Amino acid sequence: MSETPTTPTPPPEPDAGHGVWSDKHRSAGPDPTRGDGAGSGWASGGTVFAGVLMMVSGILGILNGIAGIAKDDVYARIGNYTYAFNLTTWGWIHLIIGIIVTITGYFILTDSGWARGVGIAITSLYVIAYFMFLPYEPIWSVIAIGIGVFVIWALASNSSHQADRA
Repeated sequence: MSETPTTPTPPPEPDAGHGVWSDKHRSAGPDPTRGDGAGSGWASGGTVFAGVLMMVSGILGILNGIAGIAKDDVYARIGNYTYAFNLTTWGWIHLIIGIIVTITGYFILTDSGWARGVGIAITSLYVIAYFMFLPYEPIWSVIAIGIGVFVIWALASNSSHQADRA
């Protein structure tokens, strides 16, 4: 018997409506490199930014604390204020909170599981401290409170780590 030569079959045409991205090319779930759904990629980027902000604001808090401890006349003294402390005391408060915020920000950047909860707690304390410090440095205090609110939002809203643990 003689064999008839066969011609190679051409590759199938892509579906007219889908082009290259047909259903067989689509992934079944979210892309792990881009978060876990709509908007979470931005939130996870916000978490990295929150970690950086925590480190920067923590270092500024350390410098703020050192300035308050070294010279008691760095900040203007105010009259009768409910939360009036000695300015050296405020220096120690800013120094201690600044150190903790900086360390926690570092661990947020390294994606430590415990750092998110501690970050929310210590940033809440940071916001309260700057609210109480408002009469001494009003402009910087309002900026610090705004940074703290963003950090709390970013750490609380990123659910990609929660989905990994479930």
